[in-house]
Amino acid sequence: MAACARALRGCARLPVSASSRRCSALSRARGQYTSQKVRRTFIDFFTEQHAHRAVPSAPVRPRGDPSLLFVNAGMNQFKPILLGCADPRSEMASYQRVVNSQKCVRAGGKHNDLEDVGRDVYHHTFFEMLGNWSFGDYFKVEACAMAWRLLTEVYEIPAERLYVSYFSGDAASGLPADEETRHIWLSLGVRPDHVLPFGMKDNFWEMGETGPCGPCTEIHYDHVGNRNAAALVNADSPDVVEIWNLVFMQYNREGDGGLRALPQCSVDTGMGLERLLTILQGKRSNYDTDLFTPLLSAIHQCSKVPAYSGRTGQADAGRADMAYRVVADHVRTLCVCIADGVYPGMTGAELVLRRILRRAVRFSTEVLQAPEGALASLVPIVAHILGDAYPELHAETGRIMEIINVNEAQFLSSLKQGRRVIDRTLSKMDRDAVNFPAAVAWSLHRNLGFPLDLIDLMLEERNMAVDKRGVEQLAAEQEQLQSQSEGGAEERGLHMDLQSLAELQSRGVPHTDDSPKYSYSLQHDGTYVFSPCRASVLALYCNQSLVSEVSEGQRCGMVLDRTCFYAEQGGQMHDQGYFTKDGLQDVLFPVECVRLAGGYVVHEITAAETLRTGDQVQLHVDETQRLACMVKHTATHVMNFALRELLGSVVVQRGSHVTADRLRFDFSSKASLNVSQLQEVERMVQDIIHQNDVVHMQEVPLARANQIAGLRTVDEVYPDPVRVVSVGVAASELLSNQKHKHTSVELCCGTHLLRTGGIRDFVIVSERQMVKGISRIIAVTGDDARQAREAGQVLLQEVESLTARITTDHAPSLATAQRLSKEVGLLTDAVESTPIPQWQRRDLQTRLKALQRSSNTTIRKLEIKEAAAKAKELLNRHSNKAVLVDTLETDSISVVMKTVNQLSEHAPDSLIMLLSHLQPSGRVLCACQVPKGQVAVSASEWALAVCGRLGGNAGGSATVAKGVGTATDVTDLLETMRWAEEFAHNKRQQTTN
Repeated sequence: MAACARALRGCARLPVSASSRRCSALSRARGQYTSQKVRRTFIDFFTEQHAHRAVPSAPVRPRGDPSLLFVNAGMNQFKPILLGCADPRSEMASYQRVVNSQKCVRAGGKHNDLEDVGRDVYHHTFFEMLGNWSFGDYFKVEACAMAWRLLTEVYEIPAERLYVSYFSGDAASGLPADEETRHIWLSLGVRPDHVLPFGMKDNFWEMGETGPCGPCTEIHYDHVGNRNAAALVNADSPDVVEIWNLVFMQYNREGDGGLRALPQCSVDTGMGLERLLTILQGKRSNYDTDLFTPLLSAIHQCSKVPAYSGRTGQADAGRADMAYRVVADHVRTLCVCIADGVYPGMTGAELVLRRILRRAVRFSTEVLQAPEGALASLVPIVAHILGDAYPELHAETGRIMEIINVNEAQFLSSLKQGRRVIDRTLSKMDRDAVNFPAAVAWSLHRNLGFPLDLIDLMLEERNMAVDKRGVEQLAAEQEQLQSQSEGGAEERGLHMDLQSLAELQSRGVPHTDDSPKYSYSLQHDGTYVFSPCRASVLALYCNQSLVSEVSEGQRCGMVLDRTCFYAEQGGQMHDQGYFTKDGLQDVLFPVECVRLAGGYVVHEITAAETLRTGDQVQLHVDETQRLACMVKHTATHVMNFALRELLGSVVVQRGSHVTADRLRFDFSSKASLNVSQLQEVERMVQDIIHQNDVVHMQEVPLARANQIAGLRTVDEVYPDPVRVVSVGVAASELLSNQKHKHTSVELCCGTHLLRTGGIRDFVIVSERQMVKGISRIIAVTGDDARQAREAGQVLLQEVESLTARITTDHAPSLATAQRLSKEVGLLTDAVESTPIPQWQRRDLQTRLKALQRSSNTTIRKLEIKEAAAKAKELLNRHSNKAVLVDTLETDSISVVMKTVNQLSEHAPDSLIMLLSHLQPSGRVLCACQVPKGQVAVSASEWALAVCGRLGGNAGGSATVAKGVGTATDVTDLLETMRWAEEFAHNKRQQTTN
């Protein structure tokens, strides 16, 4: 710094150029700009100087957008406006100029930076997007001018270091170059050699396969300076980086791939705060800015490695600096997501967050050698850095730390065992091998919860890679097995033949003691603890015979003296998990299926190593999967009780199936449940959940159990004594006092929760009559139920918004009416396919049917009106023509046909064909009609000939037909029209002759 000061003092004695002044100003700015100030300056610039409304960041969990796992761009929350479907009654509908700083997560899904984080100095899973928007207000001139002024005058970035790109056009799409934007930049004083054209890939932005889109202009910054860096723009150079993207939404991408001009143009801009900060703070790495340096310092304090030094690649020996970056990035993401209600879990965004947390734990404990709890200790620092902009981080600090600590503790034991498994596997492999066995990688992933990308990283350190193709095949096989779970273990697994069963019995092999499956307890904090279980291998079954030994890779059935694994029965899916063999703890034997066979519990496995009878094993049940089944099974009992209470004794259970994901319940019912009945069943179940009743499980002599009032049974043979599962009241009390309250009480061998509060939430997502008199319910619990409710609320808001837009527009254009009708159809599909409360689905379906009828009526009236106007115009141009071939402007085949029909009414003896040429796709719509009874040419023949000439197809009747084709340009279309007219005249002439 002293040398820099001396240099600046020396410069002060020399004549000062404009360029030097700007560089000097930037140097001063670099000392002034903190991350808070940069963010605040951006917001204030647009609110105070350009009348924008500051809108808070949306949560990172998307609302009502199943295409996204996380909010990954600033525009996500404004999609309803951009798509023209904002509720006219909402505050959003009034937005014209908006500015905000949006929390974004890019991990999982289409935009996924997770595996790149840590390898370089600029990738992140969480980042902040600064953006300003115009919805039908200003457009290109103002957007460019404001951006340029903010960067060069407010932030004082030297203009000579900035380069701008614009859209160069695309002939294939019929899109011209965006010369308007080019001239705007030149008018703002940008040097011509700093204004650069690029094509569709870099400078045409699209929301998706359909929807608003348009050309964009990007502003790039050259970190080096004092040169012409135009050749490095969009060349993946770390020296020249994009900092701001201005998107001009002026088209809509149609379903057929064509582009149509939007009635209202919008501006959507996005600038990453982290990249901007590197410029203003004079850094080359995002991790060297004040968004990260406090975190990196804190990580160093609790680690056992040297301080962060910013190294990458081969220079980063031991990957310590990569670990610093991973932990700093991931803890920010964890904080933001958990504060917004996304917790580590097993599906969707929750599963991605679980991967992020486990990746952070591995780098923290193994590479940085930080103690357990170090990760959570960073949470207050994240809240301090980001809390001014996102105050929820302060409010949720304690909860975030607790969730991180609990999940870290769960993973650490698995991490140690996984490391041992990897080390042992590598020690057995040939030195020249490059692919790690897929079976071992998949076992680590499935049984120990290792994210596959984490396994990749751990192997990369040993110059090894996972057999990706093999893992994909195993994943597909697992998915297929899960999809077959409805059929039960008997349909999927090995079948122990009668001879082998008899042999087991003749050898005196005792039946399996499976009572340990019920050995679990509920802690004060609401977590379940499952007791460990050791066992001896009594028998091995392979290739339809009993064997004493199986080798690695052989599929077999294993019988133990005791087991904690639940074998599929009573409608509950079998447990999953693995076991280890004494003396070989670093080899996992995954358990693929568990079933009962004549009193023996058969564990189906593919041997990971040699296994012999007499081996001692330690069993490990997949506790997450087991607990999920317990939740669903208890919920099934409670729902069965609620149905019977509501509908009476006519409700008889006809079947059920419980998996970790959801429950299925079949019961006798005269008809499907109506909306109010579905709501009442859910309410009754919710009441029992909130009461948090004790779930009692007690073995009772079968004869005594049958005396319990209100007992539910199904048509099957029960053991004696039998297990009675009752809610709120123990079986012994029910037998001693018949005046107890009505409650759920059933004979059941399944595993259950110990208190009903563990169900947490309950939603029926499907109910229908399978056959006359038998209804089937499918329901979900916990987070899945909460998400179903949230999805239902989002769809309700969309239906109400669409209703308001349809009913308030008293004079819509045909294009608007058609677009709204299409939205009704898409929303109907979403309501049908999205997991939401079934009562709400029925209600929304009724509303949407009414909307569709109303929309169809409006469209039909507008089409008739437009067709009449077009027919009148065409009749004025053509009178008394035997063959009438012409064009009209419309993108509706229905309008083309109605216009043809009206022309035929006024000219009943004429052969009439109309074509509509859609731009820029080149698609041609065709419709024709010929007089009834004439034999010269049929309408279908005429349409087929014309559309065939255009490379398309057509169909219809002798009098009316329609079709489609493609014309490359207007000349091609005019030639086709001339040919169509000649074709009809020739046919008429041939008939006359």
